[in-house]
Amino acid sequence: MAGGQGSRLRPLTLTRPKPMVEVLGRPVIDFVKDAMVDAGVEHLVVTTGYRGEQLSAHVEQWSTHSGISARINQEAVPMGTAGSVRLLLDELTDTFVVGSGDAVASFDIQALIEAHRSHGAKVTMALWEVEDPTEFGIVGLSETHQGELDGELRQGFIRQFKEKPTPEEAFSNVINAGLYILEPEVLALVPEGEKFDFSKQLFPMVLDMGWPMYAQTINGVWFDVGHPFELIRAQHALIEGRDLLPFPLPQGTFSETDSYFAPGVPPQTGIVGSVVSTGTTISPTARIENSLIMAGCSIGENAVIRDSVLGRNVTVQSRTHVERSVLGDEVDIAAHSELIDARIPEQA
Repeated sequence: MAGGQGSRLRPLTLTRPKPMVEVLGRPVIDFVKDAMVDAGVEHLVVTTGYRGEQLSAHVEQWSTHSGISARINQEAVPMGTAGSVRLLLDELTDTFVVGSGDAVASFDIQALIEAHRSHGAKVTMALWEVEDPTEFGIVGLSETHQGELDGELRQGFIRQFKEKPTPEEAFSNVINAGLYILEPEVLALVPEGEKFDFSKQLFPMVLDMGWPMYAQTINGVWFDVGHPFELIRAQHALIEGRDLLPFPLPQGTFSETDSYFAPGVPPQTGIVGSVVSTGTTISPTARIENSLIMAGCSIGENAVIRDSVLGRNVTVQSRTHVERSVLGDEVDIAAHSELIDARIPEQA
């Protein structure tokens, strides 16, 4: 699923769909794609909406380089998560996998498929454990189908959902990780031509019908990247845990300062805890800390960038200070300016 606009990621998503925003130089959609291919999925369809033409070009490369069958299905109007998949109802005649293309996710999907089949489920959901469940949709489980809810379980039959609970309402701390194994008869419940959502509408309907729904907490990688600064958090976790990850990271250089430099970009000691993408030029006197620098940027002499995300082809001229800011593509920050706690406005 890759049809959303990613409004909370603006201004980065003014020029790209959310699944094409990069982490460690890779579009986030590639992480879940690789996990699906590793699980033996051979045919992929990407449901697209906002700026779908960029995803179309990217998905064509999957078929060329990965040897899998891959294409897009463009929505004419936004149909919601379940509504967008329902457009493929005639094709999805056997058990199928649905994944969110806008989160960094990599884990053992084959194990989830096996759990789905062994428990006779109509739906099986990947879960992720969090410390604070109040910003997510939580899931309550039981050991048996329609059994008693146990908030300590990390796998079992789904008994209850709750979107963004208060601390008092939270009956568990496992959340919907946006990857599902489904049977075709579940998708057939989605009304034709109607905007419909998996988590808010379809899954509560299936639960009310008494159909078995299973869930399993995953071991691997999962990051919601709904906000630009979550991109920085995700890249830190990937860099720090790179030796334990279930997948190889992109080629490039990992420095002693916990930074990643894309191929062709020489490491620099003045760059700490940051990611620097391809085609970027940085003055040796510049200082970059805890930031994400996307492709094609130019950083001038004595410039300082802290806790910020720079889109593609951003120019930060000499002696410019950028802090806690998110800059969209093609922005030119003039010399001697200071930019703190800022977002480039939409018209930029």
